[in-house]
Amino acid sequence: MKAAHQGPLTFAKVQADTGLKTALNKTRAEVIAEISASGLKGRGGAGFPTGVKWNLAAAARADQKYVVCNADEGEPGTFKDRVILLEHADLVLAGMTIGGYAIGATKGILYLRGEYAYLRPHLEDALARRRQQGLLGPGITGTKGFQFDIEMRMGSGAYVCGEETALIESLEGHRGEPRNRPPFPVDTGFFRQPTIVNNVETLAWVTCILAKGAEWFKGFGTDKSAGLKLFSVSGDCARPGVYEFPLGITVTALLKEVGGEGAKAVQIGGASGHCVPASQFGRKIAFEDVSTGGSIIIFGPQRDMLAIAHNFLDFFVEESCGQCTPCRMGNVKLREGVELLEQGKCSMAYLRELCALGETMQLASKCGLGQSSPNAFLSIVSNFKDEIMGRTAAGSSVR
Repeated sequence: MKAAHQGPLTFAKVQADTGLKTALNKTRAEVIAEISASGLKGRGGAGFPTGVKWNLAAAARADQKYVVCNADEGEPGTFKDRVILLEHADLVLAGMTIGGYAIGATKGILYLRGEYAYLRPHLEDALARRRQQGLLGPGITGTKGFQFDIEMRMGSGAYVCGEETALIESLEGHRGEPRNRPPFPVDTGFFRQPTIVNNVETLAWVTCILAKGAEWFKGFGTDKSAGLKLFSVSGDCARPGVYEFPLGITVTALLKEVGGEGAKAVQIGGASGHCVPASQFGRKIAFEDVSTGGSIIIFGPQRDMLAIAHNFLDFFVEESCGQCTPCRMGNVKLREGVELLEQGKCSMAYLRELCALGETMQLASKCGLGQSSPNAFLSIVSNFKDEIMGRTAAGSSVR
């Protein structure tokens, strides 16, 4: 595994137009093959292979297809997409255009988080400039038969709209609630037409891969987690910020880079991720071990882990769309359990029931919100038994 880059992000060294022009000089199938060969997986957290998604949408038969950029960066502790949109918007817009060419779409939609409204004028200017330069609209770079344009839509602050089908519901003017799957967006998406939904960072890497080649990208990371990744690092460390590391970096190595040595725990993947204790800092941040959409929150030795679990559950109780019972009621019950633990009134038997409830939520919730919201609670209970046991009523040990 190659070492992390020092200085500017790789994005600053890639010309967006180079990637787009390279793509347009290939056939659609060749573009998808290049993305597949790179091993690129979704950088929003789900980790679905980008080439597979594009190939499914390309194979779908329809008069209209869509490319959607998911810029609804609502995961607590994540802020790297904001930096990409501010400093490297052309890479993202070119990636959307490449996606449109690859699947046969003529329209793209950039779904921007409502709290990022201040970025809208900057992005609208970038879109207008690209139209003037012939990089959006009809006959892009003189390519006959290919036209593609992008419009911007604003989110309204709903965390659940980071889930792709809830995002599509929002785009259609409905309440942001996840759809049943199947069918999947690649064949039944925006207005029931084939649609690919990709994260901001994923689309930026698409442009880089077309500019520099699949083999270049595979030169970083691991066999199962190819490439570089941006991380939003915050919490108890000397140097918080946005970092670029190859996937496969250990938690220990990351902490050393950001000045977080001595941490008690690291929350990887935001509120919906996993809390990794110091005893497991040798684990790799990769799809095959501990995966993340980019959020790294560092907790120093002074932090109260139950207070952290309480804070996360407050967030999920507020953000659950309420559509399915496991998520709507489960998060409330988990929060009530944490409150009992903090008061020293939770028996060990009831704590075991709460853990069983969390596992049920992971299996029975309709979308990723309810499926992942118990993660922090379960990992904190599992990895910080001493803190938990000190606040429980008499009973047997935590399982």
